[in-house]
Amino acid sequence: MKIAILGAGNMGGAIARGLATGSMVKAENITVTARTQATLDRLSADVPDIQTTLSNREACEGAAIVILCIKPWLVQQVLEDIYPAINASNPLIISVAAGITFAQLSEFMAGDQRPMARVIPNTAISIKQSPTLVCFNDQMEEAQKAFVKAIFDELGSAIVIDEAHIAAGTAITSCGIAYAFEYIKAAIQGAIELGFYPHVAKQMIDQTVLGAVNLLEHNGTMPDTEIYKVCTPGGITIKGLNVMTKEGFDNAVIQGLKKAAGK
Repeated sequence: MKIAILGAGNMGGAIARGLATGSMVKAENITVTARTQATLDRLSADVPDIQTTLSNREACEGAAIVILCIKPWLVQQVLEDIYPAINASNPLIISVAAGITFAQLSEFMAGDQRPMARVIPNTAISIKQSPTLVCFNDQMEEAQKAFVKAIFDELGSAIVIDEAHIAAGTAITSCGIAYAFEYIKAAIQGAIELGFYPHVAKQMIDQTVLGAVNLLEHNGTMPDTEIYKVCTPGGITIKGLNVMTKEGFDNAVIQGLKKAAGK
């Protein structure tokens, strides 16, 4: 099975590297494009067996799957350019372009109603830890859905949602990783003010956040359950939480997510 990945930037390159080192597709069956040879050379240095070309149309010839890892404003131009090739080989289309709907993708391909998926990873896909949102159009068959989900499960965790929830999901996961970093940054700043060196503060906060996530996964619990295990009556944890709540921590997170989702 040949897979064409159009765009070898941060996201496309990460997907290419992840697939090439996974079990779903052999590296030699992956063809990746970029606008410059230098970008392709960097990818080839990491994964020598991967195929590269500067031609999107050439990459799509004979492909079973075409993954669009290009900027949203370039999608129409690229799809119109490659349509003769994909019309001949009839590949499944996977779009990573945020904000481009199935209806628009179809419009850019002369109204073509072929099987399509939209996926929204976050930057942790570079280390195979992305919570990747996946949605399918009505033309996708169950076997195709399972294959696409398996691809992105290898790059973290694929979460299947409806297209109507893409914007909200993007705010929570794709944007959300930046909000998680913002908490970590603030916690490190607080730790420094409390007398710790930055590298020590970062080590403490990183492991605290990692441990919290792993604990939720291991126990299958919601955050409130684990919070109250830590909060002894009259203790310092509940005092700190109450101050954070008073200062607007919870509301800031909720309102930030809603704003990012366009609500």
